[in-house]
Amino acid sequence: MKRFLTLILLIGAITAPTFYTAALAHTQRTAITTVLFNSRTSNLEVAHRFHLHDAEHAVKQIFGKSADIIGSDETRQKFSAYVAERFHILTDESNTEIPLEFVGYEIVGKFIWVYQETPAPQTTSLTIAHNALRDLWPDQINTVNVEGAFGVKSALFDGATEVARIQLKP
Repeated sequence: MKRFLTLILLIGAITAPTFYTAALAHTQRTAITTVLFNSRTSNLEVAHRFHLHDAEHAVKQIFGKSADIIGSDETRQKFSAYVAERFHILTDESNTEIPLEFVGYEIVGKFIWVYQETPAPQTTSLTIAHNALRDLWPDQINTVNVEGAFGVKSALFDGATEVARIQLKP
């Protein structure tokens, strides 16, 4: 019996790190948003990309255990509205929020994408807030990449960072 217990403990000690690593691999808790000044359409196009697995866990916490982001269009719509409510862009010149129109969402592979757009503002800088999923998980990291003729500028929303200013032109 003692040898059996020792064997079980040894197997547990060897496999525990594997199970722990596998559990962590499922939860990324990172999202990437691209804000594109599209010169072809003259629009500001926003594309939010979330790991589908994270979104699955999130909707169950936000909307209840029956929420199903993969099987329910209603849940995908609610998740998209949730993201839109927690993402804001302001122009620094007037310090007013730029109204973003909801365009749609889609699931592509391991990700759910949420799309927004608006006519591109004439501005030299933006103030951005991106708190989607950060109200659920303090370790959630949201990266925003702003792209245009000025190149690519990035902001990282982690820890206590709730708002970032991005200078588009010198």
